Amino acid sequence: MLDGVHVVTGAFGYSGRYIAQRLLERGCRVRTLTNSPQRHSALSGKIEVFPLDFQQPERLRESLRGASVLYNTYWVRFNHRAFTFAAAVANTKTLFRAAREAGVRRIVHVSITNPTLDSPLEYFRGKAELEQALTDSGVSCAVLRPAVLFGREDILINNIAWTLRHFPVFGVFGDGNYRLQPIYVDDLAELAVAEGARGECMASSPDSPTLTSNGRKPNPAQTSAAPVSIVNAIGPETFTYRQLAATIGQIIGRPRPIVSIPPAVGFLAAWLIGKVVGDVVVTRAEIAGLMAGLLHVEALPAGRTRLTDWAVEHAAWLGHRYASELARRQDRLRDYMV
Repeated sequence: MLDGVHVVTGAFGYSGRYIAQRLLERGCRVRTLTNSPQRHSALSGKIEVFPLDFQQPERLRESLRGASVLYNTYWVRFNHRAFTFAAAVANTKTLFRAAREAGVRRIVHVSITNPTLDSPLEYFRGKAELEQALTDSGVSCAVLRPAVLFGREDILINNIAWTLRHFPVFGVFGDGNYRLQPIYVDDLAELAVAEGARGECMASSPDSPTLTSNGRKPNPAQTSAAPVSIVNAIGPETFTYRQLAATIGQIIGRPRPIVSIPPAVGFLAAWLIGKVVGDVVVTRAEIAGLMAGLLHVEALPAGRTRLTDWAVEHAAWLGHRYASELARRQDRLRDYMV
């Protein structure tokens, strides 16, 4: 079902850009809902642009009118004075309601691996709450659960490389043996468009079971009021955090000693670096989620692109510039490209 209008949140940003580009390549009419309508982007002039205005639900509803599929990438990485998880959850629920009222036939939503409603980590708990709200909405939907994304606009992998280029050692929290499964952002986009195309073929009954496409059981905290496809959007390679840092160091020609440090010490070091670069490098909650193994699932890979192959191809620029989360949110004009 690639007819009609396809709406992508944040198409001038990171993952939304790749989803929009995939849709354009398939001849779709694409619209974005964005907080950065003037941001420089290769997609400027190629797609329709509407505000992502959560404070005016009726305006949001009209922006979604006539859409076949909504691809939602909107979220925040951490709590900040300018944005919070609680607000992101409330805003996304507003978006889902607007989509339902506008007659959107399918929603493809980007979540996270291992979301649970009882998680002590607000990021994962909020994602689970939104998955529940989506299935309760009555709209045919798909949930993509990536662990870590990598690509030209990436923050995590780029900044690991940046750290390796600028410091004589690389510290990992604890033993560094917790695992993660990075997926290439364009592979995620391909999955999103494929799920959008599945459309109403899943919507034959409101009692249709939850489906999981790559070998993992559905989250037992979820009940499926709407037909929902859940995809663990993981890449073909699994690394421990220690292995990931060592691999990137070798690829960019900056192999460094990998040392274990207490999480509190690692957070303090990251906080000090953040003061220098004007960013939040990592949060305590992100460290806890990483060390708890929440960026790993026992499932078949959904993506095809190997991080090691991609990093070799892009080693010449990877990590030369620090990628700032806060700078992207504060500067609504600059392109996301690192």
